[in-house]
Amino acid sequence: MTSLPATTDKTLGLVIDLDTCVGCQACVTSCKEWNTGGHMAPLTDLDPYGSEADGVWFNRVHTYEQSTENGSRTVHFPRSCLHCDAPACVTVCPTGASYKRASDGIVLVNEDLCIGCKLCSWACPYGAREFDVAVGVMKKCTLCIDRIYNENLAVEDRVPACVAACPTGARHFGDLGDPDSPVSRLVDERGGVDLMPEMGYRPTNKYLPPRHRSAGAAPDHVSALDPVTAEGGFLGWVDRMLTR
Repeated sequence: MTSLPATTDKTLGLVIDLDTCVGCQACVTSCKEWNTGGHMAPLTDLDPYGSEADGVWFNRVHTYEQSTENGSRTVHFPRSCLHCDAPACVTVCPTGASYKRASDGIVLVNEDLCIGCKLCSWACPYGAREFDVAVGVMKKCTLCIDRIYNENLAVEDRVPACVAACPTGARHFGDLGDPDSPVSRLVDERGGVDLMPEMGYRPTNKYLPPRHRSAGAAPDHVSALDPVTAEGGFLGWVDRMLTR
């Protein structure tokens, strides 16, 4: 089985604001476009215009309607690899193909070592692993390592494709291991949370819960989401759905 680094020099990851995500799918399509020619290219598409379309996508956006006593609210929930601090997908890998980098904490797959056993996908509770049936290996989000370290790009463009494409600024990228970084401060200020913290994998990526509506910001019959807890609220409901 594959071991994890004791420490990492950085903890690069995403902070996703559920309050400002509008579900436009820009992050999904930009991710697909960039990574079709990127580090884990190609991303297979099978019968893309047919009745049984399938393929590899590193980023997906789910849309939920949460009902409350006073109304409902639509929430868009982006989902990709969370680059966990203690990822089970790495420790179950029998060949060392799945690994976590000590330099920046990014979890990657070495396709030359992957035997397509799918143990990592079974171990991941977030459904973030994608099996490419065309080549028989597992693929996943790389945080666009071929962008963030690309010195041919302007500094402001050295962010994951999904972050660069987001029209509402709902996606943020940076070092979550640095308590003074902009993303860490954002998590502290907005009460960012882990997805399914009870699993103990300590996801690097954080979610910022939807804000409560201020007075006059919405019709009286529409209420904000319930408080975010493991037992209740929107993220609690997503947690229960993913653990089924």
